[in-house]
Amino acid sequence: MASSSKLSKSDGEPLSNPQQYRSIVGALQYVTLTRPKLSYSVNKVCQFMHNPSSEHWASVKRILWYLKKTISHGLFLSKSSSHAIQAFCDVDWAGCPNDRRSTGGFAIYLGYNLVSWSAKK
Repeated sequence: MASSSKLSKSDGEPLSNPQQYRSIVGALQYVTLTRPKLSYSVNKVCQFMHNPSSEHWASVKRILWYLKKTISHGLFLSKSSSHAIQAFCDVDWAGCPNDRRSTGGFAIYLGYNLVSWSAKK
């Protein structure tokens, strides 16, 4: 999902069976433990658990398609001679069109290995 895409609670038609949406999005939250690149996308679709629509479901299907095509990717921890700690962060100030709240995140590396990360609204 592109960070420029803006999902809104008024997008699309309401789903007739939101239970499937909730179940799959809940499972995707566990995937972000080993696939931190998906954190932003999963966070966006989680915001519509109470009232999912066809547009939100299309976004979930895009995430599932991406997972299918990149099944062999994930966190890889390797031996590193470097013990340098690096941290990166990014924030989208007031980027949500519904409530004008910000989205932010960070990643911390020890050598070449990702050891901590977070993404939240």
